[in-house]
Amino acid sequence: MVSLISQFATSSSGLGALGLNFGSFVIQLITFIIALLVLKKWAFKPIMRLMNERRETIAKGVELGEQMKKDKQELDAKVETELQKARDKADAIIAAAHDSAKESIRQAEADAATRAEGIISSAKEQTKQDIENAKKKLESEIVGMVAAATEVLTREKVDTKKDAGLIARALALKDSQ
Repeated sequence: MVSLISQFATSSSGLGALGLNFGSFVIQLITFIIALLVLKKWAFKPIMRLMNERRETIAKGVELGEQMKKDKQELDAKVETELQKARDKADAIIAAAHDSAKESIRQAEADAATRAEGIISSAKEQTKQDIENAKKKLESEIVGMVAAATEVLTREKVDTKKDAGLIARALALKDSQ
């Protein structure tokens, strides 16, 4: 059979027509198969192993990226929630401060009103005392003037007892009118 193939390869109508030598072809085929087996054992397996490792690394990286994206979205949601809580607390604190300020103002107004009433009351009391003092002073001046007028009318010096009696009668007349 090899001879038949050999004849076919050398004939002008078979492989020989293509310019191929059967012996060279068989040697090249054997060399190719040996090279393929050597590459398969020492080159293709490590290359395939590296490619699989890279594929796994890439897959893990993509998975990690997706996980990080989910984590970022969750963190953003948490941050927004915490910011809203902080805003609510700040609003509550501001409202409490406004209420406290209003209460302080009300208290200050009440204190001021109390003080004003005290000042007015004190001023009224002082005015009453001043009026009483003025009345007493005026009364003593009137007594002096009545004594002087009595002395002029009666043309005699009125002593203290007479003077007091005359004044008492004059004041009684005045009060009865």
